[in-house]
Amino acid sequence: MKFNYICTECGQKFDITSKLMVCPDCSSRQKADEPVRGILEVQLDGYVDQQFSVFDLLPVEKEYFPSVPVGNTPLWEPANIRDKTGFAHLYIKDDGVNPTFSFKDRASFLVSAFAKKHGINEIVLASTGNAGSSMAGIGAAAGQDITIFLPETAPEAKIVQALQYGANVYKVKGTYDQAYDLSLEYSRIKGGMNRNTAYNPMTIEGKKTVSLEIFQQLNRAPDYVFVSTGDGCIVAGVIKGFKDLLNLGIIDKVPVVYAVQAETSDALFRAWDSGDFENIPTHTVADSICVDIPRNGYHARKLLRDYNGRVIRVSDEAILAAQHELASKAGLFSEPAGATAYAGFIQEQEQLENSAQVVIITTGNGLKDVASALKGVKAPNKSIKSIQDIL
Repeated sequence: MKFNYICTECGQKFDITSKLMVCPDCSSRQKADEPVRGILEVQLDGYVDQQFSVFDLLPVEKEYFPSVPVGNTPLWEPANIRDKTGFAHLYIKDDGVNPTFSFKDRASFLVSAFAKKHGINEIVLASTGNAGSSMAGIGAAAGQDITIFLPETAPEAKIVQALQYGANVYKVKGTYDQAYDLSLEYSRIKGGMNRNTAYNPMTIEGKKTVSLEIFQQLNRAPDYVFVSTGDGCIVAGVIKGFKDLLNLGIIDKVPVVYAVQAETSDALFRAWDSGDFENIPTHTVADSICVDIPRNGYHARKLLRDYNGRVIRVSDEAILAAQHELASKAGLFSEPAGATAYAGFIQEQEQLENSAQVVIITTGNGLKDVASALKGVKAPNKSIKSIQDIL
């Protein structure tokens, strides 16, 4: 298999090197307060059969990956939810069981291997929490130095994770978007490799592995995939994986992918028709998808439009209700951002054929943000001394 970069805006092709992160020409037109210009996508050329290994479709040899079990996450068949919804072929891809309990391990795994292949030992990034703790954990397994910029509102559990893994953590007085800009400035001054979502092509490429696994587990592409969306990097990775399988002749169509956003953090939804991304302050109970400017906005929008994808919004109340329903009906405790995908399915289910194969991707474990989870349940307000207190 041969690999190269192709610019998603102008179509220029480039060799893959550690120095090149975005298209030089398109990125020169980058403006403040807009998504990243000149996103580079990995283009592959060659042949694999249906028994391919995921590593066959990645631009880094297997020998460079750290010894940590990323991926191969379970595809749940939730009987109670199937009965409740009438969708007998509904599945949940549970990426909360990755090593750091987050989907983001897929990107960190490939970034780590790419850095090792090119002799780079420091990796820098901004994060709302999950990407940072993920890169810290994967970097620890690889013996790499990880520096993270987090907004000071990041959930405590995610900060503790990153610290336990030994990362250098800086809390930023401001939003994720400000942390993103500071991390790029740090990389320009100090060097190393920047892992920022979308900016580093390996982040999208690593995330495509979830689609390759879904195909292998179902032995086909599903009809619909629901995924929560903030920066637009995960949804782009999901489509990219199926796009690669289509181009290799392994599947004959890309599933309809639903990008599900929170109503109060919905930049991609608002830009769907116009293509203009406004910098509007956001807030949502689903912190992992809370971004003012989706850094992969242009690229995600293009992929969704090219492959018949859709963008929908759900309320915070619907997200918390979906989180509780996943836990109480399926036994799967997802953080709010992961449950957002299920909330999107609940909202759209009447528009879908109930004979369809539907995959819902849950992207993080619920214990990463207990404070938000408590908003969706009623906690005991008093302690008991004996059984008589409840009879």
